[in-house]
Amino acid sequence: MTTPKLHRNVLALGFVSLLTDLSSEMIYPLLPVFLVTTLASGPAALGLIEGVAETTASLLKLFSGAWSDRAGKKKPLVLLGYGLSTLARPLVGFAGAWWHVLAVRFSDRIGKGVRTSPRDALIAAHVPPAQRGKAFGLQRSMDHLGAVLGPAAAFLLLWAGFSLRNVFLLSIVPGLLAVAVLALRVVDAPEEGAPRHAGGVLRRDGLSPEFRRYLALVGLFTLGNASDAFLILRAVDAGVPVRYVPLLWGAFHVVKSSLSVPAGALSDRIPRKWVVTGGWCVYAACYAAFAVARGRAATVAVFLLYGLYAAACEGTERAMVADFVPADRRGTAFGWFHFVVGICALPASVLFGLLWNAFGATAAFGTSAGLAVAAAALLLFLRPPEAAPTR
Repeated sequence: MTTPKLHRNVLALGFVSLLTDLSSEMIYPLLPVFLVTTLASGPAALGLIEGVAETTASLLKLFSGAWSDRAGKKKPLVLLGYGLSTLARPLVGFAGAWWHVLAVRFSDRIGKGVRTSPRDALIAAHVPPAQRGKAFGLQRSMDHLGAVLGPAAAFLLLWAGFSLRNVFLLSIVPGLLAVAVLALRVVDAPEEGAPRHAGGVLRRDGLSPEFRRYLALVGLFTLGNASDAFLILRAVDAGVPVRYVPLLWGAFHVVKSSLSVPAGALSDRIPRKWVVTGGWCVYAACYAAFAVARGRAATVAVFLLYGLYAAACEGTERAMVADFVPADRRGTAFGWFHFVVGICALPASVLFGLLWNAFGATAAFGTSAGLAVAAAALLLFLRPPEAAPTR
């Protein structure tokens, strides 16, 4: 029996994610260097910039999803979000002070917040329940591939003699290609059988108690999911030379990119919560290993194994969101999902850093592993409904 092909929207939106991440990752890894060497700013400025940027994105993901449900259209918001980010992001090349970078990152994250929830709802709208895991896995795979290609492109441009500012400006090229693919190749969600949802964002949103319990477990897990920057710090502490950190980061994304589609497809064949539970257990095992691992080889091995967690969970968690809700509430549901992840990620990194400073890396990694185990165990008791219909 031949497996039906994924809708063209899935592949097109995958290419949009690839090109957008390529553009973004030409800039993001170089921002700390740019702030310190060119703008004479320090870690405090970087922390403020990223904190404001990510909080903005988290809040807007909540409301943009609900807006797309009320409007009955997804593509206009997706196009607006990608377009805003594409135009704002390269303006870092003109920055003369750290607060200019803050303004650009703020605008860029507005675009991300506006587009993310409607985009995920748009993917779910065009695939049957039996292909949702594979569809979201493909989107995440191509996104991670862009995260590999972006730093490589920046490295080649710098090696060819381009300045940091010129690299930032040239990032507009893949960004514009992404917007073109979105405008020309992506179709909006069908309206047939998907009436506009008039419920509010915070009340009367029509989301089931079981879905809210799922969000609570995602939040519990995320409280132990600190920034991956701590993993880089751990690798450097273990003896990985700084010059090899970009290669390690790229290899990590290669693992995520190569395994995301198989993991998503697996979640179409067995209960998705099993795949997510397995991924959270891999996370716990990796963090426990980071707590006790010594030496470069062991740390690099654990770092790459950690990519299996991301491949298993990033797409499957999104597919589970679509399983819980009917078509007219998907934007709102994805908005809540991304909001919970974003808001819980902020104290997660603060807590991890405080534990590291006060009690050492072993305590910090061990606490995160414990939270992941607790969330995974509770997830096994969750009873997801039969997958919600595509239309």
